[in-house]
Amino acid sequence: MPEAHSLPRLFPQPDEIPQAYRLGAAQEQREYLVDGRLEQWAGPLAEVRSPVYLHTAEGDQQVVLGATPRLDANAALSAMDAAVRAYDKGRGVWPTLRVAERIGYVEGFLSRMRLQREAVVNLLMWEIGKNLKDAQKEFDRTCDYIVDTINALKDLDRRSSRFELEQGTLGQIRRVPLGVALCMGPYNYPLNETFTTLIPALIMGNTVVFKPAKFGVLLIRPLLEAFRDSFPAGVINVIYGSGRETVTALMQSGLIDIFAFIGTHKAAAELKKLHPKPHRLRSALGLDAKNPGIVLADADLPNAVEEAVTGALSFNGQRCTALKILFVHRSIAQAFTEQFCARLASLKPGMPWEDGVQLTPLPEAGKPDYLASLVSDALDKGAHVANPGGGAVRASFFYPAVLYPVDARMRVYHEEQFGPVVPIVPFDEIDEVIDYVLESQYGQQLSLFGKDPALIGRLVDTFANQVGRINLNAQCQRGPDQYPFNGRKDSAEGTLSVHDALRTFSIRTLVATRFNPANQQLVSDILHERRSSFLTTDYLF
Repeated sequence: MPEAHSLPRLFPQPDEIPQAYRLGAAQEQREYLVDGRLEQWAGPLAEVRSPVYLHTAEGDQQVVLGATPRLDANAALSAMDAAVRAYDKGRGVWPTLRVAERIGYVEGFLSRMRLQREAVVNLLMWEIGKNLKDAQKEFDRTCDYIVDTINALKDLDRRSSRFELEQGTLGQIRRVPLGVALCMGPYNYPLNETFTTLIPALIMGNTVVFKPAKFGVLLIRPLLEAFRDSFPAGVINVIYGSGRETVTALMQSGLIDIFAFIGTHKAAAELKKLHPKPHRLRSALGLDAKNPGIVLADADLPNAVEEAVTGALSFNGQRCTALKILFVHRSIAQAFTEQFCARLASLKPGMPWEDGVQLTPLPEAGKPDYLASLVSDALDKGAHVANPGGGAVRASFFYPAVLYPVDARMRVYHEEQFGPVVPIVPFDEIDEVIDYVLESQYGQQLSLFGKDPALIGRLVDTFANQVGRINLNAQCQRGPDQYPFNGRKDSAEGTLSVHDALRTFSIRTLVATRFNPANQQLVSDILHERRSSFLTTDYLF
């Protein structure tokens, strides 16, 4: 295994950090948002450390960014109580507002959020090591997602504004909120992935308790006032602290109606078990994945290599949609591996704000050690590190390791590494790969690289009932956000997209009556006198 000294000096001296990206003094955050107020926490704090270290005379020193409130169960329950009061069993101000009014509130939040772009982008770099370009993209994509959600709701509202007549029954069908939502996002996309559940939950009329990801916590701080000033009291509440204490208490209360969580399937299962009313709980879950890339003998090798490098190593492979294992036909496996390693060598390591940087430090403490253990296990069982310097570690930085040839005896064949270790498995018969997909406990996505329409067509039919998305000659990915994002087996529950998320966080309710003159007049009077927010033929342009 290469040692740290084989890496160039990655970490900067303090005066080498560009002025625009310096953070100044550590931020001690004590405020959290409950019932429309920024409450001050007087209890213990949780230290926030950056994956970035500073180069000093004493060696590499990790940057301490600040601290956030380590709330207890009582504080978390007070936030939930605020959300419960604001929803008021569906009678609160927020769930009974007209769609146009809720859209207005969300648009107000978006305007305030845009003002915090620089602060949030900077913290994305410092807290999770996301490079500048990707941090900017995450912020902008999140804003675009909010706009797209608003437009999708307008379209849904237009279709819902008409009455339907079936078999002598007149009815109007609209989507209404479900109740109190608990939204928890992942550290790799602490803004975007979180908001893909948070915003649909809010705009459909639910009230929310939001707990930021375990990394990427401070970057929510610039948005707290925007949340406070944009929504009625209790509609959005933001808590911090240990999930074991806070989230456990929330789930055990039985007052959570929607559980939106992106993380591991084991954690999701344990939390769902805590809810005393399982049939009441609606879940939207994005969970683990071990997405395979399958490179067939006739694949366009340059394209397959380019897509595989990007798919496996974007944001250091810390994406649920990353290609986590590559199956390559033995006839081209050696050539593929060599070209993959050559392309990897062109990826620039460094600090997130540096131009062109694609490999950055990892935010999880202990992650380099875990990845090194996967590499050691594979080496012990016959694989080798195919790329120069692969697996070298310096503090929080792990240089990508390409392992070849990998087989089923190795841990990396089965475990989701969620980091820059790339296992390449040579295969002779396609049935070997098919068996892997069929037996896998995960079923999010896969990628197929090849040209033979007969074989590709057969594989599409084979895998269509195994994964949520099949990518042809392209890496796995979430977007565009208008497409469904889901998974099978232990990889997901529910479907998210701009279109689907609105439905995930709502339920269809029907108002119906027998079609006769008296009932026609009743409905007409309600509409004409605007006596109902639900029964209306108004629609949004």
